[in-house]
Amino acid sequence: MIYRVGWSVDTKPKIPLLIIAGPTATGKTEVAVKVAERLDGEVVSADSMLIYRHMDIGTAKPNNEEKKNITHHLIDVVNPDDNYTVANFQEQARQAIEDINARDKIPILAGGTGFYIDAVIFDYDFNRVAPDTNLRQMLKQEAEDKGNQVVHDRLRLVDPETADRIHANNLKRVIRALEIYHQTGLIGALQRNQSKKEYRSYDKLFFCLHYERDKLYSRIEKRVDLMIAHGLVQEVRELLNHGYRPEHVSMQGVGYKEIIGYLYDWYSLEEAVHMLKRNTRRFAKRQLTWFRRYSNIKWIDMGQYVSTYLAADEIIGLARKKWQVEIKKK
Repeated sequence: MIYRVGWSVDTKPKIPLLIIAGPTATGKTEVAVKVAERLDGEVVSADSMLIYRHMDIGTAKPNNEEKKNITHHLIDVVNPDDNYTVANFQEQARQAIEDINARDKIPILAGGTGFYIDAVIFDYDFNRVAPDTNLRQMLKQEAEDKGNQVVHDRLRLVDPETADRIHANNLKRVIRALEIYHQTGLIGALQRNQSKKEYRSYDKLFFCLHYERDKLYSRIEKRVDLMIAHGLVQEVRELLNHGYRPEHVSMQGVGYKEIIGYLYDWYSLEEAVHMLKRNTRRFAKRQLTWFRRYSNIKWIDMGQYVSTYLAADEIIGLARKKWQVEIKKK
């Protein structure tokens, strides 16, 4: 039975929420599953690429064997050409957490997309800035006349940080970012800066897995080699054959855009793999930078453990101490 914190006459009890974050290739999925097995939990994925169907190898999506009969939420929920926003994720993730808790299980939010995690745990309102119809139409017309890059350059002039995060071909998000800037004067994306007030529904226990840099980079390179060996090129080829285009947001993800370039004969497979490893290292560095912003977070140095079971044991022990939850025997 779950111990719910914060019972009082005037307030709703907070939901225990275990968060397992970290950069790519640190073993988040494996650790989350082990923790879920022992704490009778379910995993809510906080990964912006795992939402897409048919994109398995390049996203390192866990298969049924790796899930070990643990229920996972928000994996394979949309097609690669569907429009899916962080607002959609916020609503669905919070609902999943509510449902898991209602069944007396521990919700485990696990993944490497920091903005997704923020959307769940902070009191962000993605509807606060109303659409500016006139500005939207003007920018859409400019994109049609002069190309998406011209509109993207407008964003870069006022908000280079956000421009770095949004691809020029993701015109809808580029225009939305410009709308926010023109209505509020805020940069760095209103969604990240409008509020750091915590969402009141959760009693959090937040972990971030990491490795020493050289070890992490070595794991990334091995992971990329395995992706290639397991058929990443064929996976991307089949996506293109099914009509999913390079400009789709999903196809701009690390692991897909590099292979698309090879399939379009822009460079060799060897160059594509080199770019993929480099871009994944850079991505992991950005993820670490994001997670270092959190104050109440416990860092788990995976290099100090001989197995993921021991890392999971530390998380389980702290969860038991905080929430008085029962632990299943191994």
